[in-house]
Amino acid sequence: MATKKSSAPPSTQRYLDIASIRDGVVIMKDGTLRAVLMVSSVNFALKSEEEQSALVNGYVSFLNTLEYPIQVVIQSRKMNIDVYINQLKEQEQKQTNELLRGQIQDYRQFVVDLIELGEIMQKRFYVVVPYDPVANKKKGFFTRLKEAMAPARIIKLKEKQFKERTQDLQLRIDTISGALQGMSLKVVRLDTQGLIELFYNTYNPVTSQQEELTDVSKVQVEGDVAFAE
Repeated sequence: MATKKSSAPPSTQRYLDIASIRDGVVIMKDGTLRAVLMVSSVNFALKSEEEQSALVNGYVSFLNTLEYPIQVVIQSRKMNIDVYINQLKEQEQKQTNELLRGQIQDYRQFVVDLIELGEIMQKRFYVVVPYDPVANKKKGFFTRLKEAMAPARIIKLKEKQFKERTQDLQLRIDTISGALQGMSLKVVRLDTQGLIELFYNTYNPVTSQQEELTDVSKVQVEGDVAFAE
């Protein structure tokens, strides 16, 4: 008798609130949008009293101008120096001088031991900018519950609707970026590839260290769903 094949386990994406990622925008299952800004840090303790006061006043002013909620996310990860170590290995192999080759090898091992023993962490700061159309606030409880339980295919915004919402979202991004840059912070908006890598690393902290994510341009997806199963 032929055994019945067991069905594949449901994808993790089914349990996420993300429906799609496209054009540097995260589309949620309820139709709302998100953009993510990566922001640099500042060593507050090394600033003078006047500089500290200016930073605090600038931050307070920034918060007072907000008419919508934002989310500040801080991620701590063990520093990944694989790229740097590989570069050192290449330089070591190309080096013809035995003494210099030995010095590069010793230095490479020193860096590896320093990261492993010292458990040096790398912090990254993100600001999540939301856009929630007024129409979506009128949805009933059961409609929102159904959308939350459904897979990513449920939400596919019309192109015109998507462009209108992204334009409003862009206005918020420009305002927030300008305010943060006014506090001497560097701001970079994550594109589609950066967003997918961010969520991939967040939900797969162990796997992401061992297996790099494929370039999004080389991934085949259905329709406009970039965060595919």
